[in-house]
Amino acid sequence: MSADARALPLTGVVVVDLSQIYNGPYATFLLATSGATVIKIEPPGGESLRRRGVVGGAALPFAMLNGCKQSLELNLKTEAGKQVLRDLVRGADVVVENFAPGVMDRLGLGADALQVINPRLIYAQSSGFGSTGPYRDYPAMDLTVQAMAGVMSITGFPDRPPVKAGPAVCDFSAGTHLYGAIVTALYERERTGVGRVVEVAMMDAVYPSLSSSLGLYHGSGGAEASAPVPSRTGNRHGGLAEAPYNVYPTSDGYIAIICVGDIHWRSLLTAMARQDLAADQRFASLKKRVAHVDEIDRVVAAWTQDFTKQDLFDLLQRHRVPCAPVRELKEVVNDPHMHERGALQWQDHPELGRIVVQHSALRFHGSDLRRLEPSHALGADADNILAEHAGRDPDDIAALRRDKVIS
Repeated sequence: MSADARALPLTGVVVVDLSQIYNGPYATFLLATSGATVIKIEPPGGESLRRRGVVGGAALPFAMLNGCKQSLELNLKTEAGKQVLRDLVRGADVVVENFAPGVMDRLGLGADALQVINPRLIYAQSSGFGSTGPYRDYPAMDLTVQAMAGVMSITGFPDRPPVKAGPAVCDFSAGTHLYGAIVTALYERERTGVGRVVEVAMMDAVYPSLSSSLGLYHGSGGAEASAPVPSRTGNRHGGLAEAPYNVYPTSDGYIAIICVGDIHWRSLLTAMARQDLAADQRFASLKKRVAHVDEIDRVVAAWTQDFTKQDLFDLLQRHRVPCAPVRELKEVVNDPHMHERGALQWQDHPELGRIVVQHSALRFHGSDLRRLEPSHALGADADNILAEHAGRDPDDIAALRRDKVIS
């Protein structure tokens, strides 16, 4: 940290992280990069995402989401393991878990039990469908929540089957919301001195992202039983409320172009040297352009196909037309803008070699970005965690290791 930099906002906050895969670990990654001390607790053998490392490349997501965290392997199916967790909770500010609803209660380690030990504790939980309601016990992964939440129904082309969104949108949307809920509860605790339980359901978190498609649904009759269900719109606007709005071919790939209003449309026509279309009554307003979207797409695509995507991007940028080349992952991983900002960083990982990892999207002006420590080997910090945060002496720690409570 530079001499005049402020400490990160969550410095001094201690988080006990029981979460796994993407949802919870992303929330705790945000907490860690905001300054919190995060103690990641995993079952014997490690959490599911760590174990995916046996498949080529699948170890990278674990490294991306679990840097800046300490690691403790702990068997919570033993009474000694449960007691270790209780001891950690006494001095913690936050517990995070994303098990299926009821799992922690069955272990005797749910919110009610842990907040008796520490009334200031923020107990944060996340699941696919929440702890109440008829879907409570449905198995939940990003794919199943995408299916249930309508994400898949609006993704793809109208003449083809539904497809999942490429990114794990439900997991990461829930993780971001979970971070927000935790920080909100920490703020409240500063005023009241009392913790609370916070909860985020993946389905609840992703629903607002359907807004464009929901607008189309509402406009077609909404919840009326006889209302037609809007089809998938491919790369067109989900609400069919913008034109042009699509991905168009170039000589070496594709470019995304969107004209939000008349000024963008006129700028595009200038770039195309097609000012004659400005007088075409079919395209005289946004409503009319949407009604003639097929013709607009044919005109634009016929023009874009003769450019490289970079040359076309440069031309449209000069005319202030919203657009972007459709880039491959290799281009994004090596993106100079993100690397210059520190949003992406090269890291020499002790297990994976040289990799690229992301930093938090949250920036706190006046504070340096936290150095991105590589994810730790399973159980690597057991002795330090137990001594510093659970009050255990070396003999206690040796006994726990002997009894296979810790690795």
